Amino acid sequence: MRNPLADKVVEIKPSGIRKFFDIVSEMKDAISLGVGEPDFDTPWHIRDEGIYSLEKGKTFYTSNAGLKELRQEICNYLHRRQGLTYEPMKEVLITVGGSEAIDMGLRAMINPGDEVLIPQPSYVSYEPCAILAGATPVIINLKAENEFRLTAQELEEAITEKTKILILPFPNNPTGAIMERKDLEAIAEVIIKHDIFVMSDEIYSELTYTDKHVSIAELPGMKERTILINGFSKAYAMTGWRLGYACGPAPIIQQMTKIHQFAIMCAPTTSQYAAVEALKNGDADVAEMRTAYNQRRRFLMDAFRKMGLECFEPYGAFYVFPCIKEFGMTSDEFATRLLEEEKVAVVPGTAFGDCGEGFLRISYAYSLEQLKLALSRIESFITRLRAEKNR
Repeated sequence: MRNPLADKVVEIKPSGIRKFFDIVSEMKDAISLGVGEPDFDTPWHIRDEGIYSLEKGKTFYTSNAGLKELRQEICNYLHRRQGLTYEPMKEVLITVGGSEAIDMGLRAMINPGDEVLIPQPSYVSYEPCAILAGATPVIINLKAENEFRLTAQELEEAITEKTKILILPFPNNPTGAIMERKDLEAIAEVIIKHDIFVMSDEIYSELTYTDKHVSIAELPGMKERTILINGFSKAYAMTGWRLGYACGPAPIIQQMTKIHQFAIMCAPTTSQYAAVEALKNGDADVAEMRTAYNQRRRFLMDAFRKMGLECFEPYGAFYVFPCIKEFGMTSDEFATRLLEEEKVAVVPGTAFGDCGEGFLRISYAYSLEQLKLALSRIESFITRLRAEKNR
């Protein structure tokens, strides 16, 4: 029998995030700090709207691009929050989570041999999706000394005549890094100079703890060359509803919609009705959750300082990215021992790119009580490691 599998699919490594949590699920009294999922329930008024849509029999396909009302509310939201103006019927597409938007955006824009720039550490899907779209991924290694921000010089050095798209993953998973307006202005000059496009993944835009989030699409000359991707999973605690969206130039959105039409048909109808309610009346919920995450963020940073564990201060998402290089072991070794000896699961930084070596991703999308218990175990572990090292 001939080989039934596609070589490029077989060659893609499985997600490095799941390894430890398959073990945790079978381990008694283990604490997981690895999954990037809000610990809040979807607010009741949003759930009610989903339930109401079912009671009213609204269980049919929507248009391929999504409910007109939802697309309009997304436009209202982006204008209210970022000052951006989009045409709801031409420049907005509702997707099955932000991940589908990433996949479709790359497939709609890439020709074989095109290069996609991917700053790392970053979300695990970018590189595989680029490969599956036929692109050549080009990795830009972000540096801790720059707070894991992308600099104009790093971008300039990575661009070639084959470069077509820069993926811009901020606020960042796994580091929690953000890009401020001055950072974006510097790289926008390079983008325009070289006539490339941007896929801006802004799924954590509402979880920014300093000034409000700035989208690169806000800058002069950038909206027409940016695909803005966002969704409802993180800000509204709607992970299982599987709903995201893409906004961008009409010709690109049109081709993305064509792929979506053949592959998916439409995003879940019930989720779309719930999302309308989220955008109309969910600002207070988002603010409440953001305040809680910020409290946890500050708690972790204070705990790390007391432990003497090096960690730059993140200002976005709900992750910290502490450095464990002092212990002389790989991120995978450290995470494995921490799980085996203290029953705490974290994600090795290398799950998000080779430059994540020497770091761990720890999610604070968990209760303070759970975080306190986990941190006490982590402190015991690193105290023991330091004692071993000094023998």
